Amino acid sequence: MSLPLGETAPDFTADSTQGTIRFHDWSGNRWIVFFSHPKDFTPVCTTELGEFARRKDEFERRNALLLGLSVDSVDDHQRWSQDVADVGGAAPDYPLLADPDLAVAKLYGMFHPKADPKVTVRSVFIIDPQKKVRLTLTYPPSAGRNVDEVLRVLDSLQLTDGKQLTTPVGWEPGDDVIIAPSVSDEEARKRYPDGWRALKPYLRLIPADRA
Repeated sequence: MSLPLGETAPDFTADSTQGTIRFHDWSGNRWIVFFSHPKDFTPVCTTELGEFARRKDEFERRNALLLGLSVDSVDDHQRWSQDVADVGGAAPDYPLLADPDLAVAKLYGMFHPKADPKVTVRSVFIIDPQKKVRLTLTYPPSAGRNVDEVLRVLDSLQLTDGKQLTTPVGWEPGDDVIIAPSVSDEEARKRYPDGWRALKPYLRLIPADRA
């Protein structure tokens, strides 16, 4: 089973392409985007790792670290990095965990034996600085991920964190945000004295710059 949202992300110690990772210590006060790959030297994974590497700066601007995982060894990860660079234009410059015995994969629910009994599925976890799981996505081994979507959800989480705000369908940074139904109109007037745009009594929008 995947980790429930709000659960503390399990700690672990594992080898990586950047040395031993003690997860809770390594993550510090950053947001973490933790994602698994079925296997090294496979086509979909090669395209994904290069795209994450090419856009690493976008995550860093959001105080987020990238962390990858697959069932192969650190040596295999390092040999594979040239292929990733050739295809995607950038080699992975974030750590890739080696998880040959599936210890971390099983801890995080990345191993779905009915999908594939030997490798991990394509999981994504966004973990906040308090080590809480804030998003989980699970893709089959055959489908590559969309980095824009991972960044979009990270932006939504960071914008609304602790503010009783939510974001609507297809939200992009700069779009209006929703005042959560848990906030009464009376309380909303105190927080947002300039008012809001109501599509329905329970659907109240304010500009993102007032969030």
